[in-house]
Amino acid sequence: MRVSEFQKLIRDIYFEKDSRRGVDPTFRWFTEEVGELARAIRKGNRGNLEEEFGDVFAWLASLATLEGVSLEQVATRYASGCPKCGRTPCECEEDKER
Repeated sequence: MRVSEFQKLIRDIYFEKDSRRGVDPTFRWFTEEVGELARAIRKGNRGNLEEEFGDVFAWLASLATLEGVSLEQVATRYASGCPKCGRTPCECEEDKER
């Protein structure tokens, strides 16, 4: 499934609820899912990892849709390699703030 198809699917399923809830509460749900992903990473349970990555991706798609952003379009930022150095793999100096 293409990213644009996934974003449309998530829009079809959740847009009405997400738009009623609004961006800020939807963002809080997204951050909660990121926290669940962090716990799954620490535990290393493959099934739980896949579930949490899916949830984070779905909530990200919901947020992008609410803000009118195409995830497929923004992914093109990386099509030519690292957006900073333009290389694949990235040759930027390690950034402690990242």
